[in-house]
Amino acid sequence: MTSTIQKAPLASGETEETTRSFRPAFGPDGLIPAIITDRASGDVLMFAYMNEEALRETIASGLAHFWSRSRAKLWKKGDESGNLLKVIQLRTDCDQDVLWVVAEVQGDGVACHTGERSCFYRQVVQPTGGAPVLEFSPLPGPKKPA
Repeated sequence: MTSTIQKAPLASGETEETTRSFRPAFGPDGLIPAIITDRASGDVLMFAYMNEEALRETIASGLAHFWSRSRAKLWKKGDESGNLLKVIQLRTDCDQDVLWVVAEVQGDGVACHTGERSCFYRQVVQPTGGAPVLEFSPLPGPKKPA
């Protein structure tokens, strides 16, 4: 039997910001954005969407699942490449309309289908007098104490 993620009513005196009930706010398209970061470095690895089924499978298995908008289907990240995302923490923001997945990348340690460690391997730069372009660039390193 497949369980659903019920949006339980708030208890008396509770607000969305104070409730202990998990009440994910899926958008009108049935999706909720998910930001995935690396457990060890804190780097942003990827951004994806989950529908209710993907969120349910993520919670049940401990491995990140997403909804592919381009392919219109559920996918377990790393199912083909072996670079599974083991969920260490699943967090939500104050109004529960975004998820944050803190993950450990399995396999080769890369999260992007291109073979890059992070999907954010390019930065937008503005040349003087020109149109914005993309520049291949490593992720910024950790901030050093002053």
